[in-house]
Amino acid sequence: MSELLVNFSQWLLTLTQGAEPWDAYARYLPRLLEGVWITLQLVVLSGIVGFIIAIPLALMRIAKSPWLWLFPYCYIFFFRGTPLLVQIFLVYYGLSQFESLRDLGWLWTDVLSQPYWCAIITFSLHTAAYIAELFRGAIQAVPRGEVEAAQSLGVSRRKQYQHIILPRAFGIILPAYGNEVILMLKGSALASTITLLDLMGATRGAIARTYMSLEFFLLAGVLYLLLTAILIGFFRLLENAFNAHQHATRLPVNKLDPQLRDKHLEDNVK
Repeated sequence: MSELLVNFSQWLLTLTQGAEPWDAYARYLPRLLEGVWITLQLVVLSGIVGFIIAIPLALMRIAKSPWLWLFPYCYIFFFRGTPLLVQIFLVYYGLSQFESLRDLGWLWTDVLSQPYWCAIITFSLHTAAYIAELFRGAIQAVPRGEVEAAQSLGVSRRKQYQHIILPRAFGIILPAYGNEVILMLKGSALASTITLLDLMGATRGAIARTYMSLEFFLLAGVLYLLLTAILIGFFRLLENAFNAHQHATRLPVNKLDPQLRDKHLEDNVK
């Protein structure tokens, strides 16, 4: 893949013929696209891990026992109340202060001391706090009638959450969850502060060599816009899949049993 990018960059250089800033764009395009790939990895991995962490946090958050909801409440309060940059520094620079962590062998040398994994850990913990709070509100917003219908059929509490409450809550939070992922995409630019060559890190490296700050920041902004557009389209597809009942505009009334038809349905079709 890198060889393909280099060849594409060389082809662009022949087209630009030394015209700036296009010549500089062509020369640094492979590095910028590698930065885009790292940015996508950060957002996708942290989004998945944060989502997995958020579900038990949300379930504990709605519990009535203070022994269960106190920890997620403090967790959410901390990560929502402190800047993401501070959290990144606490993980990347703070963990090295503990000698017990430095003695963990490969776990320290290959994971906890690497900026890539420190960024993923921080972003995952950060976004989990927001998603957990979204899930808490969505679980409480599930129509009571759906839960009562499941109870009347003798569905166990575990299966209610597994097949009714959590899927319904996921559909409810999808718009807000998409916004949170987009915010995490923009927040991922802070990963460059710990020497990680994501999109912003690669952009700053190109600026340091070409002194074209305006041109390369504009290019980075365009690339972030493209990534945002892709994420928006992806979440629109998810919303259409999980909330299809909200987007139904045509009802096949003519295929219904005559006893089920009424004037209200026919008017909606018209």
